[in-house]
Amino acid sequence: MFYEPKNGHGLPHNPLTAIIQPRPIGWISTRGPMGDNLAPYSFFNAVAYAPPQVMFASTGRKDSVTNAEASGAFAVNIVEWAAREAMNLTSGSYPPDTDEFALAGLEKAECATIDCPRLAHAPATLEARVTQILPLRGRDNFLILGEVTGIHLRDDCLIDGYFRATLFRPVARGGYKDYSVVTEHFQMTRPDET
Repeated sequence: MFYEPKNGHGLPHNPLTAIIQPRPIGWISTRGPMGDNLAPYSFFNAVAYAPPQVMFASTGRKDSVTNAEASGAFAVNIVEWAAREAMNLTSGSYPPDTDEFALAGLEKAECATIDCPRLAHAPATLEARVTQILPLRGRDNFLILGEVTGIHLRDDCLIDGYFRATLFRPVARGGYKDYSVVTEHFQMTRPDET
């Protein structure tokens, strides 16, 4: 099968996100004029090492975009298997003054380098200062870029100096209503490494 997106795919559901998977989930926390917000984004990733930078993208001017723009900051909380139901609950469309931390019964803590809440018991949280908010082609598509200014790692996820994802089993997004979980890793050495 081949199709051009501008002409449609003819399938019962759009296959794009099923093709690009698994996608990490950035559980984005922000603080804005209407209060604190927590929402998952599967259009999320790290984009640079030095300085460390992350991004998330939003279809629609959601509270996360509005708050990040107003405050100049956001935090990326990593989603673990144990928090999957709470993460899903926070994906709903709620009024701007809804505190999704409270809605989902999640403990929040303050970030260290930015004025922003974070998920107190997340396996890891990346604190970020907004560097750019770019409108993307299409209706209400936004790319939010930030420089990471602080990183929280949960102690029980560190073994011999390595942050081990299999200890908390990160949840990833697939297509449609699909998710996956990381339960094992394998290693490979690049040809130019010794």
